[in-house]
Amino acid sequence: MKKFTFHISKYLPFVLGAALLVSCEQDPIEGPAPAAELPALDAGSLNVSNYVSIGNSLTAGYTDNALFKASQQLSMPNMLAQKFAMIGGGSFSQPLMNDNNGGLLLAGTQIAGPRLIFNGAGPASLLSVNPAALPTTDIVLNNPTGPFNNMGVPGAKSYHLLAPGYGNVANVALGLANPYFVRMASEPNASVLSDAMAQSPTFFSLWIGNNDALGYATTGGDGTNPLTPVNGAPGVGFDGTYGALIATLTAGGAKGIVANVPYVTSIPHFTTVPHNPVPLDAATATALNAAYAPYNGGLQAAFQALQGTGLFSAEELAKRQISFSAGAGNAVVIIDEFLTDLGAINPAFAALPKYRQATAEDLLVLPSSSIIGEVNMENVAALMSMGASAAQAGQASVNGVSFPLADKWVLTPQEQAEIKTAIDAYNGIIKASATAAGLAFFDANQFMQQLAAGGITDGKYKLTSNLVTGGAFSLDGVHPTPRGYALISNLMMKTLDATYGTNFEASGNLLDLGDYPTNFSPALQ
Repeated sequence: MKKFTFHISKYLPFVLGAALLVSCEQDPIEGPAPAAELPALDAGSLNVSNYVSIGNSLTAGYTDNALFKASQQLSMPNMLAQKFAMIGGGSFSQPLMNDNNGGLLLAGTQIAGPRLIFNGAGPASLLSVNPAALPTTDIVLNNPTGPFNNMGVPGAKSYHLLAPGYGNVANVALGLANPYFVRMASEPNASVLSDAMAQSPTFFSLWIGNNDALGYATTGGDGTNPLTPVNGAPGVGFDGTYGALIATLTAGGAKGIVANVPYVTSIPHFTTVPHNPVPLDAATATALNAAYAPYNGGLQAAFQALQGTGLFSAEELAKRQISFSAGAGNAVVIIDEFLTDLGAINPAFAALPKYRQATAEDLLVLPSSSIIGEVNMENVAALMSMGASAAQAGQASVNGVSFPLADKWVLTPQEQAEIKTAIDAYNGIIKASATAAGLAFFDANQFMQQLAAGGITDGKYKLTSNLVTGGAFSLDGVHPTPRGYALISNLMMKTLDATYGTNFEASGNLLDLGDYPTNFSPALQ
């Protein structure tokens, strides 16, 4: 069987040349001339003399699947701090990385990174164009000295902010510590929240909860990274944890702004790869149909045997039948654990796996684009160990075609519903907490949905959620570009205007999106 190579570039909606995309300069949208006279900038009721930002990768400045010096300098909190400096804000310290390659080392061993770049066809590792661009930031050897105003910790979930020892390097190998917080922690037993509060913030931003749902989503809902329970004590459930965070942050009278959690269906990590990317010639389609004929026949037999029981519907039978045709647009084959376990009903059908072809309602995670159509060498080895020839094993091991995609590559509708239910609960808690404490509330979920529904215009620029060309999302499909972070900063400042009486917008002190890039050059040093 031939190898089918799936290139994400076929599905990225762009017509720009590679050189133009590397710079990602967008055509300006002509807007009205600015007002001739503007009022002076007013702090309203805010005291931003000591601003501390708490959160995860979205507040750390993470972009292009990495944290690096240039991305940190263009982080959302740092952008806000520069504006706050105009109304009495102090200095804003960040735990800057050593380089612009991105990634981390642990005693010389690489544990993250480097960053992604655009190679003219799609996202690729920086190493693909510069093999020498390795991480140089070692969490054992060269961590900066705090305290740090930007307490954004990539990968942190809500309850991690309360955990003592989350920055203890000895706990990293145990999975109990975060290497990014190792670089920031004041001492091994510190928590993110305790280090934030030690600075006595007068103003804070809190954007946490994304990873409580996103970890489950990016692993395809396979259970290796479960959703945070909605209810439970601080450090266990989202409600108890978030309540403890807000109570502690506001105990000294500090004001702040909080943001909620976007739906996963709003971000290109889950909306870029189509469910039907497989092109086939007539001979290959015929061969595949012959290979799946015993599976389809077994399903038919099970349906006939179980008719009248209500345990195996005609609708599910049709869903599970696998068929390929010549041409483009063939759907990938996936494993769906939500299908009926026919062997549990009747042992005679125990050999029938839970296979079906994906539909438009399924979401394939962005990294699946690199393995669809590729030969799964682990399955090849397994088949050869059972006596298959190398050719036979290869033909039966084409990812998404003759070998179904595992759960981790796909979010089924049921998994999407689980995630939405959790996010709705988290967001209800966040909004209620903000209202009760009199805090500014930024609806990041609505913002991301607007990007996905057609885009948002700010000044002369319109940003959308399209990967590469939309301007809002970086190459990992999850984190914003610097221009996306600038748009978020502007929306947050407008929220502060409405809540605390500042006038960033009316005084003309919002950020100009044109000052911020949408992509970083592979040559960035």
